[in-house]
Amino acid sequence: MVDMIYREGWLMEILIKLIASFFYLGYFPVAPGTLASFVFLLIRRFLWPDRPSLWLELVLFLFLLLSGTWASQRFSQSVNRDDPRQIVIDEVCGQALAVVALPSSIPNLLMAFILFRSMDIIKPFPINRLERIKGGRGIMADDLAAGLMARLFLEIYFSFL
Repeated sequence: MVDMIYREGWLMEILIKLIASFFYLGYFPVAPGTLASFVFLLIRRFLWPDRPSLWLELVLFLFLLLSGTWASQRFSQSVNRDDPRQIVIDEVCGQALAVVALPSSIPNLLMAFILFRSMDIIKPFPINRLERIKGGRGIMADDLAAGLMARLFLEIYFSFL
C-alpha cells in the first residue's frame, strides 16, 4: 500500500518544480515570465516598502541565482527540453538584478519592470548570444543580462535627475 503512495524522489521533484516555476507561476497559461516578474516586484514592495538593505538584497539575489540555476538544470533535464516555458525563476532573477539597491517606489519598480521585460523579450545584442549556452546557466544567462541592461538604463536615467 505504501509503495503505491510513496515514490522515491517525489519531494525533490516538487522542490525543483516549486523553484523553477517560482511557486508554480510558470504554469500560468498566458505570459508566465511576465507574471512571475510582476509578482516578484509585488512581494518586494510589500516586504520592503522603502528600500531593503543592500546585503539582504544581495543574499536574496545569490539564493535566487544558485537555487534557480540548479532547479532550471534539473527541470529542463526532467522534461528533456532546453528552456521549457514553465521555468520562470530566470525572469525572477533577472528582475531582481534590475532592482538591486533601487528604492521601492511604484514609479521606480514600474520602470524597472518595463525595461527588464523589454530587454528580455527583444533580446538585443549581446543578450541574444547568451541563449546559445546550454543547461541551467544558459537558461539564467540571458535574463541576467537583460536585468543588468535594465539596471544600467535606470542608472543612466537617474543620473540625469
